[in-house]
Amino acid sequence: MNSKQVKDLMVPLSEYATVFEDATLGEAVAALKSSQAIFDPGRHPHRAVLILDKQRNVVGKISFLSILRALEPKYDEMLSDKGPWHMGFTRKFQRAMFESLRLWQDPLEKICKKASSIRVGTFMTTPAESEMIEIDAPLGEAVHQLVIGNHQSLLVTDAGRIVGILRLADVFQAVAITVLECKSSS
Repeated sequence: MNSKQVKDLMVPLSEYATVFEDATLGEAVAALKSSQAIFDPGRHPHRAVLILDKQRNVVGKISFLSILRALEPKYDEMLSDKGPWHMGFTRKFQRAMFESLRLWQDPLEKICKKASSIRVGTFMTTPAESEMIEIDAPLGEAVHQLVIGNHQSLLVTDAGRIVGILRLADVFQAVAITVLECKSSS
C-alpha cells in the first residue's frame, strides 16, 4: 500500500458532481444523479456534490445527509454542526422528538417546491484543512487522515487547488483487495 499514492485512487473533479454556489438544491440533486449515471458502474456511486464559486474553485460540499437536513428547516433550530449531538438518544426519545416537533409533516410530493427555492450556498459545508490531502501523498497517509478525522472523503489538492476527491469507499476497496490477495497467497 505504501507504493500507492492519493492520485492513484482519487476521482478527478471533472468526473464528480459539481454545481455553483447559487444553484438550487434541486439542481444539485440532478447533478448528483447525472454524475452517478455516467460514473464507472463497477465503483461506488458518488455520495456528495462539490460546490464551486464563479472561478470554478471548490468552496463547499453537500452530502446526502445535508440535503435531507436542508429540506426540513426545523433541524437548523435543534442541531449543531459541532459535536456528537446524537449520542445517547434512545429510539423512544427520537420518536417523541419527531412527533412533538412535527418533523417531515409535508408529503414527499411537496419536496420539489422546497428543493427549487433552497440555494446550496446556504447549507453547504465549507471544507476544513483536515479534509484536504495533497495529490502525491502516500495512500497510508490518506488512510490515517480518513480514520482520525472520521471522514467519508478527502479533497485532493495540487499546488493548493482542489483537483479531485478521495472517497473512503475507494480507499477501503483498495485495502480490501490487498487483504484478499495476501490471504490467497499465504
